[in-house]
Amino acid sequence: MSAMSQSSKQKVVVVGAGPVGALAALYAAGRGDHVEIYELRDDLRDPSTTPLNFTKSINLALSERGINSMKHANCDGLLDAVLDESIPMYGRMIHGQGQDGKLYQESQAYDAKGRYIRAVDRAALNKRLLDHLEKMPNVALHFNHKLTGADFRNNTAWFEQRLIPKKDHAQNPTDHGSTQLDHDRPREISVDFDFLIGTDGAHSAARYHMMKYARLSYQQEYIDTLWCEFHISPKASDSSYMISPNHLHIWPGGSFMFIAIPSLDKSFTCTLFAPASYFTSLSHSPSEKLVSSFSRNFPGVCPDLISPEELQAQFTQNPHLPLISIKCTPYHYGSSVVILGDAAHAMVPFYGQGMNAGLEDVRILFDILDSHDVYNNSPSLATSRKERREGALNAYTAQRTPDAAAINDLALRNYEEMRSGVKSPVYRMRKWLEETINIHLPVLGWRTQYSRVSFENQRYSDVEKAVAIQGRIILSALGLGLLGLGGLTAITFLKRDSLRPLKALKNYFRI
Repeated sequence: MSAMSQSSKQKVVVVGAGPVGALAALYAAGRGDHVEIYELRDDLRDPSTTPLNFTKSINLALSERGINSMKHANCDGLLDAVLDESIPMYGRMIHGQGQDGKLYQESQAYDAKGRYIRAVDRAALNKRLLDHLEKMPNVALHFNHKLTGADFRNNTAWFEQRLIPKKDHAQNPTDHGSTQLDHDRPREISVDFDFLIGTDGAHSAARYHMMKYARLSYQQEYIDTLWCEFHISPKASDSSYMISPNHLHIWPGGSFMFIAIPSLDKSFTCTLFAPASYFTSLSHSPSEKLVSSFSRNFPGVCPDLISPEELQAQFTQNPHLPLISIKCTPYHYGSSVVILGDAAHAMVPFYGQGMNAGLEDVRILFDILDSHDVYNNSPSLATSRKERREGALNAYTAQRTPDAAAINDLALRNYEEMRSGVKSPVYRMRKWLEETINIHLPVLGWRTQYSRVSFENQRYSDVEKAVAIQGRIILSALGLGLLGLGGLTAITFLKRDSLRPLKALKNYFRI
């Protein structure tokens, strides 16, 4: 029996201090729980802490689901501080080159009603969340602690307390130049808990140890796409933005694409997404192939925004990283543990929903915990807190599994839209039609898929179903329209040849 089980307060252990873990800790601490957070890396607010993917900066898209989840944390000043450090992005800016050789850019608004997503710096967001946690008397932060084991029947976890920040992770081998000697083994500590929340990312240790207890179905896929980060500096003349700061910029390339997201320092964080074979081809002789490839596929990037020398240096020095998609279920075991965010449903980044879905996990989890009276300490309740928490976790897995699977699939499909579909007349026509119906016939509840995902809190699985229905209606309407057009044409022919209707029909239908 855990140390806190007889207390009116739970002891909650959160594994992973990224945005999702930090928000989960805020929700738990705000309900009076004693919260301990254990993070593998050094203090994430320290600029010298190496990010898990070894990139200099990560810009994320913050939309309604993430904003709503932070709002419900009920932390004074948190949301305002985060939004003050964000940049509105009203739509996509599609870049290309016409047949006449001239560069063009076309703005595609995200929403017919002017709603927008926000570009945020992951480190700045994380800092705001951790700063709020540090002020709370019932929260303890523990950095440089690696989860090495867990007993989810007896509610005990073991952590390796590292002597110095380690320089490796699952995708990078240990730096043997480290000053830590092999015989300087880290100290291991045991921690009792009532409830453990695993938010430690796609390569989750919490999930790994939970799999020893739960009958967990697990699916992992690396798509045939790598990504590499690039950087567009501010203008040298006046330190202003090189391109519009209020758009997510896309250079669609068919089987690959290049995107740019604005930063507060007037720079842009850019990402090249391409098949592994493309990276391999360029890596053999980047000085010869890279610039010409960018000129051909991403016109206007080099040398207009990034010099050839900088382009080659960034491609060579920055890592070429994989994209992983993970689905699993259940997300919990008994009343002891639950996994959230990438630990439960890592997804490709093409819908900008990875962080937003993880933050929404937190809100939905605690809404369900509240609805199951987990935080109701009334002695008149017929069941124990442990039993109520187990019921809540069962309900959470049942609700969230189809939603996470839906956004995982939507994110994969959105890659096709971003890298080529944004230039398709069919895509543009459907977007225009759905937005027109939304504006002029709002009673029908017709919205684009993007609006439902990014500007609402509708369940992802319901979004997928609603958009599928809209698609079938559009196809049916187009089919009826074509049939009607064909009928009018047939009638015209028949009228012209009314004395010989059979011959006219044969001529029309080529019988």
